[in-house]
Amino acid sequence: MDGRIVILYIHGMGGGEDSRIPSVLRRYLAESETDAGPFFSLVVRTYSFDPEEAAVQIASWTAEYSPDIVIGESLGALHAMRVKGMPHILISPSLGAAPHFRILSVLTLMPGVTALCDRVWRPKPGNRQRLHFTPSVLRKYAAHFRKAFEDAAGSGDSFFAFFGSRDHYRRSGVVRIGRYRKIFGDTYIYDGTHFMEEEYLRTLLVPKIIALASEIRR
Repeated sequence: MDGRIVILYIHGMGGGEDSRIPSVLRRYLAESETDAGPFFSLVVRTYSFDPEEAAVQIASWTAEYSPDIVIGESLGALHAMRVKGMPHILISPSLGAAPHFRILSVLTLMPGVTALCDRVWRPKPGNRQRLHFTPSVLRKYAAHFRKAFEDAAGSGDSFFAFFGSRDHYRRSGVVRIGRYRKIFGDTYIYDGTHFMEEEYLRTLLVPKIIALASEIRR
């Protein structure tokens, strides 16, 4: 892609092409560019909440854009882990969400629960992922989580994650720093929330991307 470092950004649940983190990240990456390079192209697409459909969509974008780096945010980190052949950066990866989806898949068998979940987790206006919590879709996440860990463990790729020390999802076990360290090792804990504040995007995420880009260019 014109000699640029191509980054595939996989947003979290209810995110999309106009999500905050990739929008801010695109601006900071542009500001970091110099005549000596590297130059960046950030690819963000809105994918299906159905994990099987999403896997097909993301595979097609990977083939189309041939990214050099993949970034996965929150639940999108599981999709990023299934992408092979490049460095991975994970932002607040929801590695412990599988039991919650399993419970929710049972609860949504009850009348009215799907409609309630759709209202509670309704995405912001814009080009965002449509969320519809049906039992059939939620049941697919068990295989999706298992496949993500299998693909990551067998890939030989590098993985690096950022976690917020004030991430409220840690209390529920959706975000599990210890599990990440046990499997992948290197990580960074910043004094922020699940939704990586702009100061950390600028001071932590952008430098990490630039460092990886420099390694790729060698």
